Amino acid sequence: MRRQSVSKRLRRSLSYQRLIPSLALASGLPAIVVALVLLWMGDFAPRTQWTLSVVIVLFWVSLVIMLRERLIRPLLAVSNMLEALREGDYSLRTRSLGREDALGLILHEVNELAQTFHDQRLDALEASNLLTRVLSVIDVALFSFDEQDRLRLLNRAGESLLGRPEAELLGRSAEDLGLASCLSGVTPRVMDFAIAEGFGRWELRRRTFRWEGRPHRLIVLADLSQVLREEERVAWQRLIRVLSHEINNSLTPIKSITASLERVLERDAGSPEALDDLRDGLRVIGGRSEALGRFMSSYARLARLPQPEFTDLEVADWVARITALEARLPVVIEDGPDLTIQADGDQLDQLLINLVENATDAALETQGGVRVRWAETDYFVELEVEDDGPGLAQTANLFVPFFTTKPTGSGIGLALGRQIAEAHGGTLVLRNRPDVSGCVARVRLPKQQGDRPASLEALPRAFL
Repeated sequence: MRRQSVSKRLRRSLSYQRLIPSLALASGLPAIVVALVLLWMGDFAPRTQWTLSVVIVLFWVSLVIMLRERLIRPLLAVSNMLEALREGDYSLRTRSLGREDALGLILHEVNELAQTFHDQRLDALEASNLLTRVLSVIDVALFSFDEQDRLRLLNRAGESLLGRPEAELLGRSAEDLGLASCLSGVTPRVMDFAIAEGFGRWELRRRTFRWEGRPHRLIVLADLSQVLREEERVAWQRLIRVLSHEINNSLTPIKSITASLERVLERDAGSPEALDDLRDGLRVIGGRSEALGRFMSSYARLARLPQPEFTDLEVADWVARITALEARLPVVIEDGPDLTIQADGDQLDQLLINLVENATDAALETQGGVRVRWAETDYFVELEVEDDGPGLAQTANLFVPFFTTKPTGSGIGLALGRQIAEAHGGTLVLRNRPDVSGCVARVRLPKQQGDRPASLEALPRAFL
């Protein structure tokens, strides 16, 4: 036991560089001793014995030194390579000895590993430079906050929004920067607030990601003021154009008839024919005035849609109640899941009434039918109103206010319906049926208000 402990301590005390030559010397020592014994016991001259002894010992020591160099030097080279890789220097390479033996294979693989790291670092630098340039030129403000709500990253648009350079902003808390409200609440959403020189309307989007092993929150603020001003200008132009067209359509015949009535009065005011002309003219003026009043009332109705008041609404009862109002043909209700959503029942009634009425008008043209169905997804309920009518001849102007293909249509039903759906956080789309004639109106509404899937938030995916 004592001998084994001494041996273990001896092996621990010897380094690898000393252990290899020691083992080589020890392995060759018996042969050297035997050779020297035979040499000195033989019948040789003393000079010859001394000369051969020195040659044998020197040859033995030289072989041990060569063995040490052949083993230690490649390992030192590999160690230097791995240290350089750990320090981030990927430019060093070892002299390859070929791939025929184990040592050459190790050196080859280390060189390949260094080349792989070099290529990956080059790709990362190029991607980082590209990302830096993209962040510097995009016109949306980006902010990254850590777990303690402290700013860790921002782009040039963020600096401009906050009105201070990056060096003064990094490390500051969201509360100090006036961005605390951006770290909570539903996204995406539109906010009205002022930060430095950035007063206006902003679209807020938020995502989480991991950086250096820690969770961070990415805040994206897009300035909507300029876009909204442009949209407002276009909307005013359309409004003026529509109002001018409708008002001129009413005023032109009124002016013409008024002039004609004046001539009638000047020519013969008391004759029965003049009275008939006066009655007809006044009837036309009254009709055009009434039509103009209906037009302005419809426009005011579209513009004054109130904010929805959300209550629980059972989808099956809602569909059954509205379809029962259509008396011109029976509307088929397909079985759907029992669902209760949060919505404004009065506004959704108006939406579904318009869709069922339009579908019935189309189905009566072809003696077809109308069907209503609904289905459930993770976050939404999707309701479809399908008809067997001729389909949509023109889809570009469906939701343009006062555009209609019906002789007695007002042109606000679909525009009002889409406005109601979007006020509920949903959508309304109309498409022709792909296989047969007819149209499908699809309404998509969230089941719970404020409940939005993260997949619906559009962000620069390459960054996230």
